[in-house]
Order: sequence, then C-alpha cells, then structure tokens
Amino acid sequence: MIDIIPHDSGITELRIARPPVNLIDVGVLKSLRHALAEAERAGQRGIILSGAPGVFSSGVDVAALVGGDRQAVREYWQQVFLLAADMALSRQPIFAAITGHCMAAGALLAVFCDYRVMAQGPWQVGLNEVRVGVALPDCFQLAVRRVVGALQAERLLVFGRMLSPQQALEVNLVDELAEPAQVVAHTRERLQELLSVPPQALVSMRAIARRDLRDVFADVDALPVDDFVDAFLHPETQQALRHVASRMRQPAAAAQ
Repeated sequence: MIDIIPHDSGITELRIARPPVNLIDVGVLKSLRHALAEAERAGQRGIILSGAPGVFSSGVDVAALVGGDRQAVREYWQQVFLLAADMALSRQPIFAAITGHCMAAGALLAVFCDYRVMAQGPWQVGLNEVRVGVALPDCFQLAVRRVVGALQAERLLVFGRMLSPQQALEVNLVDELAEPAQVVAHTRERLQELLSVPPQALVSMRAIARRDLRDVFADVDALPVDDFVDAFLHPETQQALRHVASRMRQPAAAAQ
C-alpha cells in the first residue's frame, strides 16, 4: 500500500500504491503512519509523499465506509485525524510530489505537507468534500487557510471547487508545477535545497512557522473525531456517499 523508496541526502519517498486510483482506506492510513514513524526513528531528514503517475490520490475509499457500523467508521476517521497530527507535528519536512489527480482526502494530505509540487497535465486538485455532504472540521480547514489564505480557503471549501494544476498554482494551493516525468525529481531537489540549511536553524525556524498547526494537533485526544463521525453518519451524508460509491465501482468514473 505504501512503497518506501530511499533517496540520497537522508530523504525517504513514501509512495501511495493502491491501484487503480489510490483510494485511501484504513490500511493506507496505518501504513503511512507507520512509515513516517519508522523514517523518524531511522534518522531520515526529509520525506517525499508521492503517488502513481496520473494520480496522487482520489481520496477516501467511500465504498468501504458507506453502511459501515459506527465502530468501523470511527476507526477510519480516527486514523485520518492521527495521520494529520503526525504530519503537523513531524520534525522532518514533508514535501508532496503530486503526480496527478489529487482529490478530497488526497488534497488534505497535501496541504499538511511543507511544500507541494504538482505535475502539469489534465489533472484536478481540490477539497470537494462538501459536495458529498461532508464538512471538514476547523482543524483541517486551518491547514487549508495556512496554505491559500482565509478567503481563498472559504471559496475552495464551501464551493468544493476542483482546480487545474495552473489554477492551483495561481491560488497557492501548490507551490510549483513540473513535467509529469520530473515531478518527484523536482520535489527532491527542492527538499534537498531546504535540507542544506543549517539543521538547528531549520528545526527552530520550521517549528515557529508551523506553530499554529502544531498547537491545534498537540492534544490528539481533543480532536473532534466523534463529532465528525456523527456528521458522517447523518442520513443525508450517507445518501450522498452511496451515490459516490456507486460511481466509484465503475472503472471509467473512478479514473475521472
């Protein structure tokens, strides 16, 4: 589910590998959390989070959650919140190599990264949860606001807008664009550039710059998991999600 690829300069690439469209299930979440923890224990200096050519991640594996019991749904979303906390609190910079389509939970992972390089091409990126009846809690919206600013975050989240790579660049949802074949290499170059900064200064400066995000996720027991699960299990939301799940079972639709 997660391919672990070592690079020079103390960099590890974590590649989401769940064909065909890298839907995020609980196994992916747990594997990512484990890989991040192992990279820190091994003394790795930086992380690249990537996907498959043409698709970084198409988001939540909705079909695995629709109609599930509360315990299973809660376990899933608890892992989402915990992964977000791991990324917010990570001592290593995490750079996203957005290799293609990047939707919903995939885009949420990207905004928790320090830097985002997206492949040029006919891809879409955005946080479109509202269109299936899901409202992101403030702790997640904060991560979006930090990246694009308050007004632009409101537009993206409330309308559930999906953007082309160029549009995403224009609103700062991504930092740079690169040719598809070069997106990981370009991301690695940017991360190496950051890691050339004196280590102690980098750690201190980064901790200050990301303090607002760290503070929100410092107490994982205070995160609104149960409130979010209640909203996710609301009949209106479940009806919308069943429609999405039926489309995802069609290969052509899932690839869109």
